[in-house]
Parts: sequence; C-alpha cells; structure tokens
Amino acid sequence: MRRSWIIFRSWLLLSFLMMLAACDHFTTPTSSGRPYEVLVVIDNQMWERPSGRALFGVLDMDVPGLPQPERSFRISQTDPKRFSQAMRLFRSIIKVEIDSTQYTQSKMKFSRNVYARPQVILTIQSPNEREFASFVQKNTQNIIDFLVRIEMNRQINELQDKHSELVSQLAQQLFNCQLCAPPEIQSYKKGKDFFWASSNSASAMVNICMYSYPYEGPQTFNKQYVLAKRDSVMKVNIPGAEPYMYMTTDTLCTAVKPIVVKDNYAMEIRGLWQMERDAMGGPFVSHSRVDTAANRVVVVEGFVYAPEKMKRGLIRRLEAALYTLCLPGEQQRELKANIPEVTVVVNEKNE
Repeated sequence: MRRSWIIFRSWLLLSFLMMLAACDHFTTPTSSGRPYEVLVVIDNQMWERPSGRALFGVLDMDVPGLPQPERSFRISQTDPKRFSQAMRLFRSIIKVEIDSTQYTQSKMKFSRNVYARPQVILTIQSPNEREFASFVQKNTQNIIDFLVRIEMNRQINELQDKHSELVSQLAQQLFNCQLCAPPEIQSYKKGKDFFWASSNSASAMVNICMYSYPYEGPQTFNKQYVLAKRDSVMKVNIPGAEPYMYMTTDTLCTAVKPIVVKDNYAMEIRGLWQMERDAMGGPFVSHSRVDTAANRVVVVEGFVYAPEKMKRGLIRRLEAALYTLCLPGEQQRELKANIPEVTVVVNEKNE
C-alpha cells in the first residue's frame, strides 16, 4: 500500500511539472521583428556619442559578397526607460550596460527566450564608455557572427517544417542526400551528377543547385581548383539565352574559406556570378563537402537573380538551406543542422 502511494505521488508530481512546462510554453508570446532586425537598448544620448556610434558601426557593416552595399542588420534603438512590453518582444535585442560600480572589465553574455520565443538578448557590459567602444570594435566579427548565426538557425528550423519537396526528392534521387530548400523553389533541370532548381518569379529568382565530382586529395580544395570546377559545371548546365552565353564566376569578387559543417571540414565560397556576354548576375554562396564513403565532393549552392532588389535576405535564406545538407553517412542523424554559434562571453581586462 505504501509503495502504491509513493508511485501515485510521484506520478502527480511529474504531471504537475509537465503541466507547468506546457503552460510556460503556451503563455510565452511569439517574438516579433523581421529577420536580421536588431533592437539596441541604450541611453539616447550615449547612442549619439562615440560609444554608441562604435556599436552602430559594427551593426551597420556591409554584408560581404553582394553586388551593392547592404547593411548586415536593420537597426532600431530605444532608451532603457522606453523599453516597453511591446519592444521586449523583439526577436534579437542588444542591451548595453555601462556602470563602473558593477563592472571592472568589459564582457558579453546572452540569454534566450526571456520575454518571447524565439528570442536572444545579447548584453554588453562595461565600466565606462571608452572601454565599451574599444571592446565592441575589437569584437566586431564575434558580434556579427553570433547574431547572423542565431538568425540563420531560426531559418534552418523553419526550413525543417516547410521546404521544397521537389528539391528534397532531387537530392535523394541523384545524390542519396537530404536537403531542405525554400518551398517556393518548384522548377528544375537535371544533368549528369547535377540539378538546378529555382523559383518561378522572374523579378527575384532564388536558386539551388547541387553537383558532385571525384575527390582527388587535398588539392581538390584549393581556390583555383574549386572555382575552375564550378565554372566548368555551370557552363555545361546553366546556359544563357544564346549558345555563347553561360554562367561564370567573378573571381575578383569571390572569397573562399574553410568552415565546419556537422563536425567535418567544408569549404565555403561566397561571391558574384555573371552570365558571359550578358547583363545577368548576382550573389552566390556554396558549400563543398567530402563524401568519404563514395570518395566524391558534393557541392550545394544557392544563388540569386534579383535586379534592382535588395538581396541580403534572399541569399542568407539560401545559405541557411546549405546547412541542412546531409550526406549519405549522416542520414541516420537528426536532419536539423544548426550552425555552431560563436562564443560570446568574452572578458578583457581594462588597459
């Protein structure tokens, strides 16, 4: 009898805790704001002084690899006294705390889902404005990378729930891989070890293409090799309106760097594409990864054609899709492929 009562009491406690968790989930409001929009909570006067301008300069930096200047984030600002209930629903918030009585060194920390979900609040603390300005300038790339990856992970999660079934089928049939692309991508063309899928809008086309070629050792991943391979594949598979027109890479505006995807080496290429002997062009980003089981390189790329339109949001959404690629050996893992977020708890002693 006593054992039954203990079991019953444990069941009641577990049910109560589950109910509390469910209530918390349903009562927490949904965050607001557009992708890559940041609310900065900082004193109005400080925002206009060099310390505030230092932070503004970080957030206002141009996105790399675009044909025209576009700032990294859409920036809003409010004084802490006006940080109202409505403003607390912003999906990405930066809070600035300057207080010599509380802080002896500058640092950053972050918290999630404090007022809404999904939400991240990045807090930058410093003893004075001079140290604050120096700190944010030294950590420019950390701040940008963290906020971009937070937002991109949100987009990855959205793609898991709603994506193009066409692209998923093509990736599976041609490469035995899994891939989630934006759902508006519905047209496609197939080639040898290649497919190209795109949206149907002529004014702002988003595109995903995927191809593979044999892995020939470390030299396969030098810049000249991967760009030459890209040009040869695109020339055959993405021709222009006339026979002498085809897609090429603007090598002068292209950056290549190693990255980590699913704990493995990958190469990121970011830059501009153009049609040879035509006026078409735009930004692209690609990931090249090694499928060791098949001894091949698998490349997945997103590119945009949107003349006279802003392209930051379009290319970043496609970049999020690249991280969902699962090679054959990874298919038993969880499909969700969140990008590792940079460490933001940074301490620096006062100089």
